[in-house]
Amino acid sequence: MTIQTEGFHHVTAIAGDPQKNIDFYIKGLGLRLVKKTVNFDDPGTYHLYYGDEAGHPGSLLTFFPWQGVRSGRVGSGQATTTAFSVPQGTLGWWQEHFKEIGVESTISRASSEEERLSLRDPDGLQIDLVASSISDPRNPWDSASVPAEYAVRGQHSSVLTVQDPTHTLETFTRDLGMHVLSEKDGRYRLSTHDGEPGTVVDVVTDARGQRGLVAGGTVHHIAFRVPDQETQELWRRELVERGYGVTAILDRQYFTSIYFREPGGTLLEIATDTPGFDIDEPLLELGRSLKLPPWLEPNREAISHAVAKVDIPGENNPAVQSSLK
Repeated sequence: MTIQTEGFHHVTAIAGDPQKNIDFYIKGLGLRLVKKTVNFDDPGTYHLYYGDEAGHPGSLLTFFPWQGVRSGRVGSGQATTTAFSVPQGTLGWWQEHFKEIGVESTISRASSEEERLSLRDPDGLQIDLVASSISDPRNPWDSASVPAEYAVRGQHSSVLTVQDPTHTLETFTRDLGMHVLSEKDGRYRLSTHDGEPGTVVDVVTDARGQRGLVAGGTVHHIAFRVPDQETQELWRRELVERGYGVTAILDRQYFTSIYFREPGGTLLEIATDTPGFDIDEPLLELGRSLKLPPWLEPNREAISHAVAKVDIPGENNPAVQSSLK
């Protein structure tokens, strides 16, 4: 039995200055900071979660912002592009929006059904905005900087670059329940369904490419969603039986996780939809204060002094946002 994921849960990347990261993703990309917590394995640095109003799975991009982190190297064995879904006909608005805040971007058309705006965040992470002919019914976060009619709907896809796609494709089709939609010139498009936004992985072959180095400005891992921990346990058992080195189930407070590497080198995660981001603060207050899991609460004072001081733009708060309109 192969359990099929419903698509992305989140993508996690590495950043440098947390304030620059916050400003770009709230003001530039128009996402909501839904949780300000810490890296549970290194509580001296933040773990920042951005997404839609409630931080629904499939809307999330998260960061470990380490001050002074060295720059990574984009290459094979990595998720090399993270793409978000936006409505058709909006890329011109987005390009002008980024121009106004000093971010260069380019528009390209991969096919008659898909147009992309490509740019880089302050740490050099490759971000694409995809306007697809396949409709995306997800509700956006209506921020002060990006009106709802243009706004990001959630994750669209991730690009994985590999030297040899054979075993990577096997992992995604046999073990994650995806299927190949198309192939051209060593680029494979896979999906859990029919290519809807939030369900797409593009595997790109670069046989002679340099191996990537995961550090600043690169993706740390990509996570796929399961509804609950019971399903996650079944999936873990199945992956172990197939020879993968899979972690124990880890409590991430807002979901539980398991991790393993696909043969091409990318770190993958399976994360639960539950319990969600409103278990320790109200929906209207998401992202406003530093939240810690119970096992780190005794160290709150030390952690608060260790992490950098940051300002959260007022538009992240719905009450403030309403007053700005």
